[in-house]
Amino acid sequence: VLLGGVLADRWGRRATLVAAHLGAAGLMVALAFSQHLAVIAVLAALVGVVHSMPSPAFVAAIVDVVPEHRRSRAFNLQFWAFNLGMAVASLLAGVLAEASFVALFLVDAAATLTAAAIIATKVPETLVRRRPAAGTRRRPGLRTALTDRIFVVFVGLTFLLAVLTMQTSTIMPLAMRADGLRPSAYGMVVALGGALIVLGQLFVPRLIEPYRKAAVLSVSTGLMALGFGALALADDLPVYLGAAVVWTIGQMLAAPPNAQINADLAPPELRARYQSVFYLTFPAASFVAPALGGLSLQYLGERHWLIVGGLGLVAAIGHLLAGPPRERRVASRHAELDRDAESVTAGR
Repeated sequence: VLLGGVLADRWGRRATLVAAHLGAAGLMVALAFSQHLAVIAVLAALVGVVHSMPSPAFVAAIVDVVPEHRRSRAFNLQFWAFNLGMAVASLLAGVLAEASFVALFLVDAAATLTAAAIIATKVPETLVRRRPAAGTRRRPGLRTALTDRIFVVFVGLTFLLAVLTMQTSTIMPLAMRADGLRPSAYGMVVALGGALIVLGQLFVPRLIEPYRKAAVLSVSTGLMALGFGALALADDLPVYLGAAVVWTIGQMLAAPPNAQINADLAPPELRARYQSVFYLTFPAASFVAPALGGLSLQYLGERHWLIVGGLGLVAAIGHLLAGPPRERRVASRHAELDRDAESVTAGR
């Protein structure tokens, strides 16, 4: 993820996206025909690297070309398209896996090559090269993002949200199995969440537009806390389905403001680097959630979900407290950009 952010700010968004897609396609073909475990392990690790690279470049490109007042809708559309693609990919993967795992990897490689060709031929470069300010000794880099306290607090709160989200794919299946539910029940819960996002996500921007982003994030994270916390009382499928509705609505409300705040806090010359630090929360959560969640579920049982709900409430309160400093930072940055635009206009 970090490599993708650095390259997107140096090479450009399109070059990074094309390189990552071509690399992923080649690695998927290699995986299709690999038989030795050591080779498969190395290739899988490399696939993880190249699959993580496009995210910062994609989001930075959106910020580059979409006016600020329309970014919420743009990020919302991206979230919707991603979930629609995941749903279609899951169905297709199941069919292909039954026929041939080699075919599964080759079709994946072909789809990735198609995406690379579209990006290379139809997507223009959006990175605007900026000269360093006079008297600047050292160009800003990842260190700037990692030492930006307001941004790091926001990333920390996003990490808590990601830990909650990862429960559905890591700990919840174990809990459902312990409750005597079949794998098909888990599939129904996951499918319900995906269906809600596909059917309802496009209506979210209009719903949340009148409200402050911090308030929306607080409410959405609170809903996720409520949904996962309710699993402490879950013993049968209807309760799991009801809880899934609650936390999915929270996810749907959180997606646009979360992405927009991230874009607002990033300096223009460091957009992709800031995105890479932000997106690092998700692989980090995918490691922490199963590692600690498994132990928690084993020793605490259903009380695990009360802890998860508590983490969500901490994040909800954190967004209310961190909201005003973020808003002041964004207002200050907007004022600075306006002054720069006025000076350029006056100099013509």
